[in-house]
Amino acid sequence: MMDDASRNFDRSIGDRVRSLRARRGLTLTELAQRSGVSRAMISRIERADASPTAALLARICEALGETLSAFFADEDVPASALSRRAGQRLWRDPHTGYLRRSISPAGMGSRVDVVEVEFPPGARVAFPPRGESKVMTQHVWLFEGELQMTVGEMLHRLLPGDCLFMDLGDAFEFHNPGKTAARYAVILDQGH
Repeated sequence: MMDDASRNFDRSIGDRVRSLRARRGLTLTELAQRSGVSRAMISRIERADASPTAALLARICEALGETLSAFFADEDVPASALSRRAGQRLWRDPHTGYLRRSISPAGMGSRVDVVEVEFPPGARVAFPPRGESKVMTQHVWLFEGELQMTVGEMLHRLLPGDCLFMDLGDAFEFHNPGKTAARYAVILDQGH
């Protein structure tokens, strides 16, 4: 059974998806077509009957014209150039268990987002190619552990200190083949 904190968090994700969809004047069907996520799944997320995975939520955010960092930003918090660790938003992917921390200060209008990720041993998450993301790039900078990144057909093995630059329009996959969590930063450039 889902605990109250998880249920409340799922409810806030559902409310945010519904709010962003309404602001953009999109129906469930239109958002489903843009994101490649079924109308039924989006409806379940909006009702907090389902917890979206990282890949699924990324597709929905992209279709709404949002980054994951902007999606998780607290709109009620005034813009500030300083993002204190205690106030940074956390999200745990229900499928892989990876923990995502939004580092960038909210409301600054920057096209760059910085995210810290703790990726469990053995975890794997894949993102399909998305033409809409061709204008976006990211750096993946590994601090601890090991990480295998597949970008298109190319496999990259990252060790602590390594940094991989990639185009988000390509298919890509994160995999932690190690026995300990991988900790890394993602520096995302939205390109607009």
